[in-house]
Amino acid sequence: MEMNIIVSGVGGQGILSIAFVLDNAAVKEGFRFKQSEVHGMSQRGGAVQCHLRFSKEEIYSDLIPEGAADLVLSVEPLEALRYVHYLKPGGGVISSASPFPNIPDYPDPETLHGRIAALPKHVLVDAERLAKAAGSVKAQNMVMLGAACRDLPFTREACLEFVERLFARKGEQAVETNRRAFTFGERLSAFYRAALEAGTDPAPLLRFCRRIDPESVDPDSAPLWKEALARRPELAAAEPSPSPVPATAEAARRALEGEVS
Repeated sequence: MEMNIIVSGVGGQGILSIAFVLDNAAVKEGFRFKQSEVHGMSQRGGAVQCHLRFSKEEIYSDLIPEGAADLVLSVEPLEALRYVHYLKPGGGVISSASPFPNIPDYPDPETLHGRIAALPKHVLVDAERLAKAAGSVKAQNMVMLGAACRDLPFTREACLEFVERLFARKGEQAVETNRRAFTFGERLSAFYRAALEAGTDPAPLLRFCRRIDPESVDPDSAPLWKEALARRPELAAAEPSPSPVPATAEAARRALEGEVS
């Protein structure tokens, strides 16, 4: 078995911390790995990307050929789009929807989201919002790691073990914050995927996901929310919600009855 992942973002977003967790989780579960990384002139805000290759067999190169990546995992939407040409048929993108405008002519974020959503296989998660909900805006990388965990060839438990090891020296609060960020990313990714599978349009879905309470998410409720969003498009309003919405079947039924605004 082999898996090739490109992890991307900008300097300061913790791309190499994601690589640390993935590499160690892979080794723990019997995989070999190779890693190659590029730093944007070693500057905060410059482009950063890693090629991660995992296999049960010998790996002969640390670089992923174009057209051979299973996954692009990105903490920044523009950086995700830089590497889609590396994807193999059936490969996917899991990206933060939260922009990091680091160039003067940074594109409109909704345009970026639309281009990612047009890909055959994608997930978009508002990592900045979820990281803040977990306790630290710096935890966006762990949000995205959680969002990708179901696509990995090793267990979430192995990933969480090395999340804990990575942040242990910073104290229990840092460990708990990053565990929560991982879990929030995992939950919202599962809901987003289930909603897409139910046929929900990605644009209102992403807006609605920005209203969801990350503590209360049931992916099985996604078909009900598809119906609620179709009947009541104001549920996916662009303006921030004054209060989070639990993404549960009960809340979806209330929304259909007009009780959720």
